[in-house]
Amino acid sequence: MKKYKDFIYAIMAGIFIGLGGVVFLMIDNKYLGSLMFSVGLFGVCTLGYNLFTGKVGYFFYEDKKSYTIFLAKVLLANTLGAVFVAFLLSLTRNGNALEEKALLLVNAKLADSYLSLFVLGILCNIFVVFGVEQYKNNPHQVGKYLGLIFGVMVFIISGFEHSIADIFYFAMAKVISFDALIRLFLIICGNCLGGLLVPTVRLLDRKD
Repeated sequence: MKKYKDFIYAIMAGIFIGLGGVVFLMIDNKYLGSLMFSVGLFGVCTLGYNLFTGKVGYFFYEDKKSYTIFLAKVLLANTLGAVFVAFLLSLTRNGNALEEKALLLVNAKLADSYLSLFVLGILCNIFVVFGVEQYKNNPHQVGKYLGLIFGVMVFIISGFEHSIADIFYFAMAKVISFDALIRLFLIICGNCLGGLLVPTVRLLDRKD
């Protein structure tokens, strides 16, 4: 089982982000919804699961070839986990209401420009990796968790784009098209670029 651990942990991360997306859709107040969504990243970090948007920031800390393969597997597994949550919820009494709310979010993304989605993906992952960095490195126990929670809340309230959450929303809305895939790909690329910013700058400390 150990050789499948990374993949299984990545599926679990996708499930947790999907569950965060569920509670966000269920709550009309976006401030409370963003707070409750943070349980997804909180679970990922505290349980040690593999989330693409968090792991991608550390690309320059690892062997590039093996880490690229690792990231590809994590992204696939995150997708499976997020889609699985959407599938399960579609079987419940909450399915129709969640599909309608997810469709409102998805329609806004489909109406947006490609450049906008890419930029919003960059900005999102600056805050995601900031939250992860706070959890890993903040010496104060309270600050560790506040950094994680506020990092998530800021990117959601600001309308930034998180690729794994978006995969859940598209799956929940049952929107599958070539255009949707292009948009998700651009958000993923934006997340990659934004995620690299904070950890890569920190490498300057190692080289002094």
